[in-house]
Amino acid sequence: MKAAAYTRTGAPEVLEYVDVPEPVAPPGGALIEVRAIGVQGGDVLNRAGGVMTADPHVVGYQAAGVITELGDGTTGWQVGQRVVGSAPNGSHAELFAVGSSRLWAIPDNMSFEVAASVPIEFGTADDCLFEFGQLQPGETVLVQAAASGVGLAAVQLAKSAGARVLGTASSDERLDRLAPYGLDVPINYRTTDVTAAALDATDGRGVDLVLDSVGGRTLQGSIAALAYRGRVSWVGNAGRETDPPQIGALMTKNATLRGVYLGAELNLDNGRAQAMIGRLIERVASGELVAVVDATFPLAEAAQAHRYIESRAAFGRVVLVP
Repeated sequence: MKAAAYTRTGAPEVLEYVDVPEPVAPPGGALIEVRAIGVQGGDVLNRAGGVMTADPHVVGYQAAGVITELGDGTTGWQVGQRVVGSAPNGSHAELFAVGSSRLWAIPDNMSFEVAASVPIEFGTADDCLFEFGQLQPGETVLVQAAASGVGLAAVQLAKSAGARVLGTASSDERLDRLAPYGLDVPINYRTTDVTAAALDATDGRGVDLVLDSVGGRTLQGSIAALAYRGRVSWVGNAGRETDPPQIGALMTKNATLRGVYLGAELNLDNGRAQAMIGRLIERVASGELVAVVDATFPLAEAAQAHRYIESRAAFGRVVLVP
């Protein structure tokens, strides 16, 4: 089969459109004929310097398509069924092997492109806000990188829960586009001190919760923007900074920094996480929530797609199509 794979980590140019061995349906799982691949921030980070499990290595967490084969012992699924699935790697390909615990049915009115942009994005945002962030109606939340796939999901989910939403992005144009999704206070992090803007927007009190997928100095600013007893849900290191942030301000505010990793929940508390994502898929299908697909690239142009994501120009999710 064809895949976007690499034999060494590095810049987007390491991705090559090549023939690789076909995967097999895992026991208790399924093999998916891929119709759309949602490129995740983690895919880009793994390509840049993550662990390779094969040579060549096929990167990618998430894809939607049609089940072509069921593994031994698989129940509750059918060949020909439209699904979206997630796995540690392998989605940048024509076929994708997924375990049943990370598989969800796609409603008839949902496109493969939209479906490939929901589970990780909305599931991560939901856990950051509610399961671990304990967001309550009337509270104020700051979403760092609000125009990303997870950020856009978080803006919508927080607003629908009755929160006041502050969000950061790299341009005024991207911030303007966020307004219809529920952003109340736009903050251009290239031209504005984010901590000062958050404090100003809350009359000096600070925000109750921050969703931070950037890490590094951004995470340090997130902590500084917190109110007394505020919380940070830290979900990534998209900024790729190696110096650890200074977190002493957590102590003086009796604040909380909590790491969030959806993959661990899917492994260790699968019943809750799988059901939560199933509900989010239905909310997107109903139109209550929107999964924004910014751009679509052929799988053969995966390097260009990764390069576009790294430019920070994308608004929402970038999708590959075999």
